[in-house]
Amino acid sequence: MQTVKTLNNSKIIKSFLAVIFGTGLLAISSKIQTPFTLVPATMQTFIVLFLGMVLGRRLAAATVILYLIQGSIGLPVFAKGAGFAYLIGPTGGYLIGFIFTAFFAGMIKIKNDPIIISIYLLFSVSISYIFGLLWLWNYMGLDKSFDAVFLVGAQPFLLIEVYKILILAVLSKQLLKIKNFI
Repeated sequence: MQTVKTLNNSKIIKSFLAVIFGTGLLAISSKIQTPFTLVPATMQTFIVLFLGMVLGRRLAAATVILYLIQGSIGLPVFAKGAGFAYLIGPTGGYLIGFIFTAFFAGMIKIKNDPIIISIYLLFSVSISYIFGLLWLWNYMGLDKSFDAVFLVGAQPFLLIEVYKILILAVLSKQLLKIKNFI
């Protein structure tokens, strides 16, 4: 009985530390950026997908939620600022979409082929882009064409996303093994 309790406590501590470490990675990744347009190109989508693969769907989503809470209360974890106003700004949809991206990336199984993993990662990151583009369209004004919004909020980042997904797919077997440790 004592062994089971010790194992449960150990799992809780590992999970807590993983979530805290994950929010730190997200904060750092938001600062690695190339400012193209209203929406900067950051390493956040890479880290969100990475967290999903390594932590699993629940812990990864919890990590992103904690990250968003940290930013909304004023901690400078977002790419260009902090506070609730930032969260409802032009990039807010992408940030909210990260929750679902992390959740779906966390469903990837170790036995999957890297090509299947790439497709699944592409699907996962697409969720963030859907949320982000719809939010950005509303922010820019619904009188704008969706093409205009796409040119600002997605097109400059597509090639970068493909590279991120390829890197994660190549490393997938090793990354998914970490999930067993946590």
